[in-house]
Parts: sequence; structure tokens; C-alpha cells
Amino acid sequence: MSDTRLSSVVQLAQTLIQRESITPEDANCQSLMNKRLSNIGFNIEEHFFVDTLNTWARKGQTSPHFCFAGHTDVVPVGDEKAWHYPPFSGVVKDEMLHGRGAADMKGSLAAMIIATEQFIKKYPDHKGSISFLVTSDEEGPFINGTTKVVDLLEARGEKIDMCLVGEPSSRNELGDVVKNGRRGSLTAHLTIKGKQGHVAYPHLAINPIHKVAPFISRLTEEVWDAGNDYFPATSLQISNIKGGTGAGNVIPADAYVQFNFRFSTEVSADELKARVHHLLSQYELDYDIEWILNGLPFLTEPGPLLDVTLAAIKDVTGVESTPETSGGTSDGRFIAQTGCKVIELGPINATIHQVNECVSTTDLDNLALIYERILEKLLT
Repeated sequence: MSDTRLSSVVQLAQTLIQRESITPEDANCQSLMNKRLSNIGFNIEEHFFVDTLNTWARKGQTSPHFCFAGHTDVVPVGDEKAWHYPPFSGVVKDEMLHGRGAADMKGSLAAMIIATEQFIKKYPDHKGSISFLVTSDEEGPFINGTTKVVDLLEARGEKIDMCLVGEPSSRNELGDVVKNGRRGSLTAHLTIKGKQGHVAYPHLAINPIHKVAPFISRLTEEVWDAGNDYFPATSLQISNIKGGTGAGNVIPADAYVQFNFRFSTEVSADELKARVHHLLSQYELDYDIEWILNGLPFLTEPGPLLDVTLAAIKDVTGVESTPETSGGTSDGRFIAQTGCKVIELGPINATIHQVNECVSTTDLDNLALIYERILEKLLT
């Protein structure tokens, strides 16, 4: 149960945290949100794809069309004994709300709902449209969530003009960082083929680990681009290397290397693939490679959405916010590919995915005020 002495934002966040929605489970979080949205005039669509519940809720049919996007699923809690408070209790202590999802991102969802309720109460005849795109598959494989809803909207010609994703973007204080883009992510699964044999007779075998080692060294030294005004230079990281049978006297038949690019708008995924294949050919490696494109880079340049967001943060908190494109991927990448302008704004991210995840109750209250101010600036 929520504590009625708390603000409406914190009460709702607390209630959502108390629902154990470990990805891809939703645990009725969306039904709670949808009931509140329905009560203020939203048309609710629930779409279930395979194992994932998604919501598309919209009020209005005209432009500008502003969308709040987020996810109800959370990552596993880890060692529950290491938590100061039970991870799904939603305890408030010393003005901090504790629990899995407090910052990532049930606090943001609560702020979105309260902000929208307050805005519509003040401006029942606002211009344009407001929508919510909510999934329970952001922390998981992300194949049955936002991307499927976007495909559905595209198929019926329903366009979002501007979108705010509630990911925890802030670094040291609420609103100090707004994500106005994200790097692309491209993963390679590389298998180098050799010939198994006895280590005492290397002339009768081909050691794939020896063959791939110089290539790995070259790969990590390569300069892929220099970045630009909005993005840092493209980076590559080796994430996994596997080889060998476990026996000390056997040359393995193959070796496996996994690596990932986080790439800027200065280079395309196809260009990165081509350059890797060129390097592989230079080292005369016998290989198979599988590429996984996790997301393309996107950028929302200075303009109405970003300008309004920075102004709203300044109005509520006095903070001069900095737009950045750092960090990992988010579901914003799927929405941005439709031509929609996308930003990310949410609480401080210091404890996300950790034990003892928590968020300031004051920050949640202010986040709701910022969201409400954005709606006022865009839709009145």
C-alpha cells in the first residue's frame, strides 16, 4: 500500500515499484496506468506480442503529437540480502524512495502520469495530441516491445512528432543532462576456423587463437572516425573471447571473438562491417561472422523539443542542462527512425541496475513539474 502522506507522484511510483515486473513481466503496472489515462480521456490500446505487454494510449488526433515513452519492466534484483530494504517494498526513508525500478524507470512513469493529469486538468482544450508508448520489454531482448508498436503505428500511418523517453539521464542533479541522441550499437560474433591437433605436433594443426591474435590487436588500434560536434569518436570493445577444449595438450579447432561498436553518425553500420571484413582478409583468416545491429544512432538537434525541455528544466530547478549523446542504447532508437524528434530526461542514474536502487522524492516531484511545463510550452 502507498503512504497517503507522500506526494501523488511518490505514491504512484511506490505502487509501481511494489509490483514485481522483472522483464518481460508487467505485473499489472500498465493496467494501473491505463486506468488513470482512460479517466482523463485517453483511448487505450493494449498489444501483447509473444511474451510482452505494450500500451499505446492517445488523447487527441491533431498535431503537434507529443509522446511519453517508457517501460514497466525492471532488471533482476541480484543478491536480495544485500539490499537495505526489500527490493519491491518501495520504502521511503530520509526523502529517498527505495526499490528496483525507482530510477529506471517507474519514477519517471509516475511523473509522466501525474504531469499529464495536472496538465489536462488545467488545459482540457489543449492543442495537439498526447500519447503514451509503454512496454515491458526494454530491459530484455527488446524485440517484442517498442519496436513492434512502432511498426504497428507506421503501418497505419500514425506519426509521432516529438517524444520524451523517461530514461534516467541525470548525472549529479536532476536535469543536468538531457540525452538528445544515442550512438548506434553493432555487435559481431566472429568464429575463426583452425584445425584441431596435438600441441606437440603443431605442424599438423592450425591454431586459430594464434591466427586471430594479430587481428585482434589491429582491430583495437584502428581509428574508426573522429566523432563530431554531437558524438564522441566511434569506439570498439572486445567483450568475449573463447577457445580451447579445456585440455592443456590440444590445439583447438576454432576460436570465438565477440566485439561491439558504439558508433557515431560519422560512419554507417555497413561501412564498419566492410572495414572489418577488409582487415580479416588482410590477415588471411578463415572465418564466419554474424552481425547484430542493435540500433542506429539518432540525434535531435537544437529546435523546439530540445529548446523547450532545457527551458522547462531551468524554470523548475534553475539548472542549466547539457545535451549529450553518451551512454548506451534506449528504446528511443526505434522511435527516432520514424523521423520523430526524441529526447531522454529522467532522474539521477547513479544507482540504476544496482542493489539499493533509489531516487530522491523531491526529484520525482520536480520531474513531474518539468514534464508538465514541457506540455504547457508545447501544447498551449
